[in-house]
Amino acid sequence: MDSVDPAAPGTSGGSAGADGSARDGRATSPLKNADGTAPGLAPLTGDADLAVAGKLIATLSVKGRGPKTGYDRDEFGYAWMDTADGVPLARNGCDTRNDLLKLHGRHVQFRSGSDCVVVAMDLYDPYTGKDIDWKKAKATEVQIDHVVPLSYSWQMGAARWPESKRKQLANDVLNLLPVEGRANSAKRDSGPASWLPPNKKIRCSYAVRFAQVAAKYEMPVTAADRKTMLTQCGG
Repeated sequence: MDSVDPAAPGTSGGSAGADGSARDGRATSPLKNADGTAPGLAPLTGDADLAVAGKLIATLSVKGRGPKTGYDRDEFGYAWMDTADGVPLARNGCDTRNDLLKLHGRHVQFRSGSDCVVVAMDLYDPYTGKDIDWKKAKATEVQIDHVVPLSYSWQMGAARWPESKRKQLANDVLNLLPVEGRANSAKRDSGPASWLPPNKKIRCSYAVRFAQVAAKYEMPVTAADRKTMLTQCGG
């Protein structure tokens, strides 16, 4: 196996700091990562950042969640396609899932002869605050979460979007985070009013990321979700 991104001397390879973020820098404030191309999700704690977060969330429009009629994962293209236009990392010869593992992982190891297929890595999961020593043999221990779930987006208007826009949402790194599989499974297609990350220190950052995706795709959220998001950021 080939490897990249070794830990720098004196770092902890992704272990959590006192503020709930990765000590080795593999966690970025969502306010400084508007396109999702920097790794991780760092907590927001300062009054200035919380004020910016609240203003962003407050701009979101609200509507009721529509029916799930007609929803199918294939309406958003096949899983982890590399050919969704208009999003970072597309058409680079590596599928979206492996792109995300490379972006967020530490001590990344590739399949022999490949610079794409990740077979092992260390991951700091912001949702749980845990470090995960991941191996491809137990692939489901790490899953790629759609921050704004695809079925949620369908109910909030994506059913009427052109297919190209749905493909963008499904493969946009802004809307994707590799996390503990159990946490992702527990979330299902919930909005913030129904599910928040178990790691309380990250909840405002999660709300900001959810809001960033909704704003980018001009998608409303439910009134309950917006209220919950504001509350997590001190509103």
